[in-house]
Amino acid sequence: MDLKRTCGVLLHLTSLPGTRGIGTLGVEAFRFADFLIESGMTYWQILPLGPVSPGMAYSPYASTSTFAGNWHCISLEKLSENKWFGPSLPESACIDGNTIDFEKALEEKTVLLQKASEKFFGNASEKELEDFENFCYYESYWLDDYALFAALADHFGTNNWMEWEPSISRHSPGIIDDYNHSLFRQIRFQKFLQYVFYTQWRELKEYCNNRGIGIIGDIPIYVTLEGADAWAHPELFQLDEESGKPAAVSGVPPDYFSETGQRWGNPLYRWLNRDESLNEITFQWWVKRIKHLTGQVDILRIDHFRGFESYWAIPADEPTAINGKWVPGPGLPFFQGLKKELGDLPLIAEDLGVITPEVEQLRDGFGLPGMKILQFAFDWNSRNSYLPQNIENPHCVLYTGTHDNNTTNGWFYGTEINDTTRAYILDYLDISDYSDMHRHFIKAAYRSTARLVIIPMQDILGYGGEFRMNRPGTVEGNWLWKLTGSCIKPGSAGKLRQIAVMYNRVPAGDTDKNGGENS
Repeated sequence: MDLKRTCGVLLHLTSLPGTRGIGTLGVEAFRFADFLIESGMTYWQILPLGPVSPGMAYSPYASTSTFAGNWHCISLEKLSENKWFGPSLPESACIDGNTIDFEKALEEKTVLLQKASEKFFGNASEKELEDFENFCYYESYWLDDYALFAALADHFGTNNWMEWEPSISRHSPGIIDDYNHSLFRQIRFQKFLQYVFYTQWRELKEYCNNRGIGIIGDIPIYVTLEGADAWAHPELFQLDEESGKPAAVSGVPPDYFSETGQRWGNPLYRWLNRDESLNEITFQWWVKRIKHLTGQVDILRIDHFRGFESYWAIPADEPTAINGKWVPGPGLPFFQGLKKELGDLPLIAEDLGVITPEVEQLRDGFGLPGMKILQFAFDWNSRNSYLPQNIENPHCVLYTGTHDNNTTNGWFYGTEINDTTRAYILDYLDISDYSDMHRHFIKAAYRSTARLVIIPMQDILGYGGEFRMNRPGTVEGNWLWKLTGSCIKPGSAGKLRQIAVMYNRVPAGDTDKNGGENS
């Protein structure tokens, strides 16, 4: 993949503004795309698109399916255009605040979507029903398992399939048939949700693409144990055949974010056979996964890329990640196989953390751009690879910070660095005061040699740490931030465009506000 000198923003769908408590694929998403165009940006990066659950604290990195879409982001307003709510769409009890109220928003949305589903199957045109059936047919390789899983989770009151009755938790064929019959309406409802989500998603992506905006998606390397993938395909994972429980789980050793490491708790893949050859069953599932996700976005960021070279395996009974060990991953044969099956893929390697020469060799061997984080640059080491002047390979993506970092202002003005480091940063940036640090970081990133620069929306707005998206190593209070309708001020897009034009990050042929052309 050949990255051009461009820029973009990081903002998840759930963080879009809206009056129903959570961001959706409705009018605000299209307005945000317009804002990106006016700002001289080329990319909109989002977090994983999968459905989230309260049991996993609504983390998009612990989705109940790697193939399904997050139906919480369905726009009820767009659905109402089809008259599937009766005469009018009821007003929402949610407020347009800076925090997502998942519980209230989803309770309200579930009731209305159930009504819409009933209207659809009772009144839809022949063409609409045909579209639905075609969707179910072409997506059946994942949709059938997911819809049944979601219906069973509602039936048993938990996503933890190990707590279901043993016959269904073990995916016994006869019992599967029985539940497919008895839960027919619930299963059909889950398929309806996916049909609507992907219909609305395709409309938004087409709108963005037609206006020169590409979507950067995100694929977590692991899946959650309490999800459709592990339930339907236990053979892919290192699970006990009787209990379904893992002997070891995923995570990372102690790092910048946590002194005890991060114990993610995901099941580990059966990557290799006993002779250390690539497990073909696991590989083919990954081929389907990558093909599906690259069909939904323009570029795909692979989270925890280093786990393909070797991964941190933590004994399941350990409370932290300290006592894990490195285990060889699928490595070169995996990516060679992907290229043979799918050709050259538009992938970004998230290569942060404990990176060895072997990881770099795997990344560079397939020409994958890596990542740089500007917040990591200021450790008083003039050779720090995150400093803009030390970026040896411009074929990379530079962020001021990611969803895992504090906001730039929260980091700079908070307790993560001391006054001596703050003075060093001022000296490096050649500025004399502490104000508007987010703007200085944006400019430093834009003028770097990195081909692509991505700025979190919180940094564009100059927000503090209270608007941080995620705190690695913690469970509660994450993934809750959202924009309000009044956040983006008039004129802010023009100022961003001026910076993008100044540092040659507006695509050739695009014009600035004064009619000048960037070439």
